[in-house]
Amino acid sequence: MNRQFPVYTIENECQDCYKCVRHCRCKAIKIDNGHAAVIPELCVSCGECVRVCPAHAKKIRSDLSRLRQLLESGEKIYASVAPSFVGFFPGISIEKLAGALKKLGFTGVSETAHGAQLVSAECARLLAGAGNGIYLSSACPAAVDFIRKYHSEFTDSIVPLDSPVISHCKLLKKTFSDNIKCVFIGPCAAKKNEADRMPNELKLAITFQSLQQLLDENEIDLSKVEPAELALGPAEEGRIYSLAGGMNDTLRDESARVRYLTVSGLENLDHILSKLDPGAVKSKIFLEILACDGGCVNGPAMGKNKTTAADVMFATDEISAPRTSVGREVPVNIRQRYFPSLPEKHEISEEDIIRSLGRVGKFSREDELNCGACGYDSCRDFAAALAEGKAEEAMCHNYLRKNFQRTSNALIKYIPAGVVIVDDNLSILESNRHFAELIDQDTLTIYDNLGSLANLRIDSLVDFADLFESVLANGGEIEKFNQPFRDKIINVSVFSITPGKTAGAIVQDVTKPELQREQIAEKARKIIRQNVLTVQQVARLFGEHVAESEILLNEIAGSYAKTASVPIAIPDDQNGEDQQ
Repeated sequence: MNRQFPVYTIENECQDCYKCVRHCRCKAIKIDNGHAAVIPELCVSCGECVRVCPAHAKKIRSDLSRLRQLLESGEKIYASVAPSFVGFFPGISIEKLAGALKKLGFTGVSETAHGAQLVSAECARLLAGAGNGIYLSSACPAAVDFIRKYHSEFTDSIVPLDSPVISHCKLLKKTFSDNIKCVFIGPCAAKKNEADRMPNELKLAITFQSLQQLLDENEIDLSKVEPAELALGPAEEGRIYSLAGGMNDTLRDESARVRYLTVSGLENLDHILSKLDPGAVKSKIFLEILACDGGCVNGPAMGKNKTTAADVMFATDEISAPRTSVGREVPVNIRQRYFPSLPEKHEISEEDIIRSLGRVGKFSREDELNCGACGYDSCRDFAAALAEGKAEEAMCHNYLRKNFQRTSNALIKYIPAGVVIVDDNLSILESNRHFAELIDQDTLTIYDNLGSLANLRIDSLVDFADLFESVLANGGEIEKFNQPFRDKIINVSVFSITPGKTAGAIVQDVTKPELQREQIAEKARKIIRQNVLTVQQVARLFGEHVAESEILLNEIAGSYAKTASVPIAIPDDQNGEDQQ
């Protein structure tokens, strides 16, 4: 987990669904132990993985703690608010939002659209004096990084201008003070890269979601906040920048003889540039490029809020000025050159790919299904990622399925009991030979000849089909022990596999064990009977012995009593005389 990069994964919440890999145009995701991690060197922070992650394990760096410290520092902080705020805070005017931000401690609040107007004005001047060729907009930092990393041959085609937010920051610093700190607030993750690279211009970038969290912490209700004046006043045509094609609307100038096109979404941009030779363009084409489908209104940090064209148009309807930036004054230098930023390439040979394909059981072209479940467009792309260490074998669902089938088939085949699986029509789907043996010789013959009992009805083979019906209807598990079945005694355990669809059973022949237990029980009973007889005999003998002893002792006692009165002569050891 790399919390320093604008986009990261909470590993414990990742559910290894590979949806982020499927949707990442840059394939900037590494799977490690089933968990997805962002590869910063490859990522352009478009935030698409954040948007599509079903487990919400992908996150955009908050930076709220840094903002709190900044607001408490005593410095003058100015907010640059993206025009897409109208979608995240529906019904809230920019003036009300400004009032709330000032309550949080911001010195001033302004619209990023002011910077957009500067970019359009300067771009119009460049296009007017440019020759034929293709020109790409610089407004979207994620799209610009995508060009620099993955279509570097078009880097020189990017108009050499700052993005709207950097242009706006420069304008705010020129207007108020070079010492102020600027904070962008919007729906974008890539703006955090701009802040990280150009902290002197843009100190911090936070999302609308982070702002909402800060408002909640301070118990600020936007609907009840008093409006506040905007630094630089209200923006005009720049507000439409948040919609795909919005920039082009501010640029149109018939005298420039430019064809204006818009491409939103990195996948669409990739497809177009992959088939385009920049040197083969014979006319002047300006391509407005945006990473998010439909524009910034669908940025990754918009959450469940979806900005509509109607929202943006409503915001721009309040402006009576012309919808073009052509001819506007640009009081600050917003020129910016862009250079390729190629990620390190790992040379993957054909032998590496073949070896990786073999790791997932693919040894021929027919084995390459290209199902896309792993997130890659083809099995060979997956194999290259596997060789590069970005992927794992378990990502291949076909490989997992075959492994599971082999394992389950082995278990079913060799388990020392009858196994059978039936569907909701009580037709056998799968069984093993032990089950056929339990039924009878005819069934075993069918199994040996066909290799299975598939499609036979279970109720035609056993008299406990009602157990399957009950489990299919109610779920759970039913166990029956020591059940008579033909000439056998069996234990039956029927259980649900897919509720209402499939059920399985394990059937054990316990006839021999039961006979053995009965024999042991009979022997035990015999021993007990013998022991009882022995005890009785012992008791009887002991009673006889006691009686005989009593008679003998009585006789001795009687004899002693009779002789007790006769005088006894005691010899005198000293004088040899008898004493009486």
